Amino acid sequence: MSERQGSGAATGNSKPLGGQDASKKDVPPEEDFDIDMGAPETEKAAVAIQSQFRKYQKKKHDVKS
Repeated sequence: MSERQGSGAATGNSKPLGGQDASKKDVPPEEDFDIDMGAPETEKAAVAIQSQFRKYQKKKHDVKS
């Protein structure tokens, strides 16, 4: 279970993706997610995601240098 950010007019981005008209796109209804931020599984997942992102940022920075 994860939260997703929408695209298009719902988030203020008025540029259509992939050349498609935003009014023609089927938009699923917003869903509420009930995530227990204090749960050990959630904390483990957050640490794993942050670790991978830091590795990605370091690799990206090292390539530019």
